[in-house]
Formats: sequence, C-alpha cells, structure tokens
Amino acid sequence: MEYKNLLVEFSGQIAVVTINRADKLNALNIETIHELKEVFTSLQSNDEAAAIILTGSGEKAFAAGADISELNKLDVISGKKFSEDGQQVFSLIEVMEKPVIAAVNGFALGGGCELALACHIRVCSDNALFGQPEVGLGLIPGYGGTQRLARLINPGRAMEIILTGNMIDANEALRIGLVNHVYSQTELLPKAKEMANKIISRSRSAIRLAIKSVNAVSEMSLQEGLNYEASMFGLSCGNFDYKEGTSAFLEKRKPVFKDK
Repeated sequence: MEYKNLLVEFSGQIAVVTINRADKLNALNIETIHELKEVFTSLQSNDEAAAIILTGSGEKAFAAGADISELNKLDVISGKKFSEDGQQVFSLIEVMEKPVIAAVNGFALGGGCELALACHIRVCSDNALFGQPEVGLGLIPGYGGTQRLARLINPGRAMEIILTGNMIDANEALRIGLVNHVYSQTELLPKAKEMANKIISRSRSAIRLAIKSVNAVSEMSLQEGLNYEASMFGLSCGNFDYKEGTSAFLEKRKPVFKDK
C-alpha cells in the first residue's frame, strides 16, 4: 500500500518506515498520524516484518512537531480529541510486539520527540535536537510527552525540558538516557539496522514477552512488576525456542529458533 506522507521499505526482515515530508521538516499533521496508525497496524500482523525502524526523510528532521496551522484551530473539546487520537497511535507503537527503533536524524521536537519516546529504542545522529517546546505556544505536550519523558529520564530533568521548552543536543540526550547511541548521519541507519538484525537473530517469542515485561514498568509497582515478569518467564519456558536455546548452549552450537 502506498502512503502520501510515509515510505515503507524492507531491508531483509526489517521494515523501514520513513516520514516523508522533508519540505515541512516532517511535521506530524493529522493525515500523517492516521497513516502511522495504518502502517503500524499492518506491520504488526505482517510476518515478513520482524523489526521496524522509524526515521525521517532528509538530514534536517526526524519530525519537527505538529502542524501549527492545525493546532491553531483547536478548542477545549477538539483539543482533547486531537490529543487522544495521537496518544492512541503512539501507544500502538509502544505496545508493538516487534522491536521498534527510532533512528532520529535532526529535529525531534514536540510531537516528533513524543513519537521517538513511544519507540522501544532510540538512536540518533550527531546533529539531533530534542525538545518539547509546546509551552512557547501556550500549550503542553499532548501526545504522551509529559508521561513518557518523565518515566524515561529523571522527572526533574523532564520537568525542566518541558517547562523551559529548551532543546537538548545529541550528546546531552545520550547523557541523560534519552537515546542509546549517537552516530554520524551516514552511520545512523546502518547502525540501526545492525541493532535490529542482532535483535531479530534472537528468539522472537522471547522478544515479545520481554517487550511486554519492560513496558509494564510504568504501569505497576515493583512487586506487581516482579509478579508479571515471573508470569512472562513461565510462558517463555513453555516455548519451543526455550528448549532449543538452552539445548544449543549445552551442545555448543548455534540455536535455530522457530518463533514458537
């Protein structure tokens, strides 16, 4: 299926989703948000896609926020729906059972930063800039920024980023744990693919359960999370891949996982 604002290409078993509005710095208008929902819903059930990389076209921006012309038309009721619609799509990405890696090139501001936060892993180019500048427009982050940023990094640091609207560069993002790695522009996508290929060489059934367990951190107390982890661990012990992986280790051979 072709999309107006997105490109979807396969590199082996990796689906590379590119926000393709370079002339608008890949700003997330409503149409793009809807297309992201369609793409990730499709990829979730696509057996050819074992992992997903999300990036932006060009070298200037991953996604430089929402479309301000659309924001300017909102009121209390439509604003709440606008926020809820975006949150629904970003939550869909967050709970994907396949690893989603954000390859952030350039600006990741407002909704763009929130989109990166919804991905399981973030890597960025050395010219990346992150920020939640909404307060400068008389708004607050509405696509999950106040919640995911505070859970990912120090809550006080998240508060500073949101309340000042200041941007942080790639090195600072790495220092505070917002991203996992910083690469040059030319290295970014190859390194993201390298990571994705390493992940999908492991047991996919175990990866699904691990994603669920890590995502549970923000929803449960420590004891509840430990109980949930034990349940997921038990489920993994019932899989073929568990028997194959442990047997291969003992037999000093490479495992042949079957995703079951």
